[in-house]
Amino acid sequence: MANHKSALKRISQSERRRKRNQHIRSKMRTVVKRYREALEAGNATQAGEAFKVVEREIRRAASRGVIPKRRADRSVGRLAKRLNAIS
Repeated sequence: MANHKSALKRISQSERRRKRNQHIRSKMRTVVKRYREALEAGNATQAGEAFKVVEREIRRAASRGVIPKRRADRSVGRLAKRLNAIS
């Protein structure tokens, strides 16, 4: 267990960041899942609306450092590709 005041502070900061990152990542995965469900249903309009939400959440996660920027770009690109295929 940590004995220094600075180490105790670091532990609490890390825990706070972990919870925030976990929340953002979970939200991002949920919206991606809903988007994929809309794609599989073949509903292009619903998928288009879901794509806007997905892109916003993925970019937000990247800007907050939860995922790397390049991974966000790649993910959005792949999801857009699937949307264009059914449109």
